[in-house]
Formats: sequence, structure tokens, C-alpha cells
Amino acid sequence: MFVCLCTGTTSQAVNDIVASGASTSKEVADVCGAGGDCGRCRRTIRAIIAAHQAHPVGGCPTPFNGCPSRARS
Repeated sequence: MFVCLCTGTTSQAVNDIVASGASTSKEVADVCGAGGDCGRCRRTIRAIIAAHQAHPVGGCPTPFNGCPSRARS
């Protein structure tokens, strides 16, 4: 899934950058440009970062694609 249409950055690329140590949307933007232009994708980038931070040991259990999970009833 594309996270940033301005730069063509995918969720896999953002996941890889965060797994390599980026912990802010600015750090992600410094590496790949995502979030550095119009900014519409920053919320998704921050959600990917939060998913990684919620699972610090071993990283995110599944690659986060930017879509919020829905509670199932």
C-alpha cells in the first residue's frame, strides 16, 4: 500500500525505515521523503511508528499497512 503519494513511498518502505531506528515522522521524511511534502501521510506514518513501539521486542508482529484495525463483534 502506498503511504505517501507525493514520493511513492510504500508501507513496506516505512516499516523498514522504522525497524531500522526511525522514531518520528521527521526521521522517516529525512530518509525517504514521505511526510516531508504536503503532510497528508504523517498520521499514517505516526501510526506505523506507534505499532512498532507497541511491540519493541521483535518489532511489529505483522507489517502495518496504515489501515486501522476494526473491532469485530
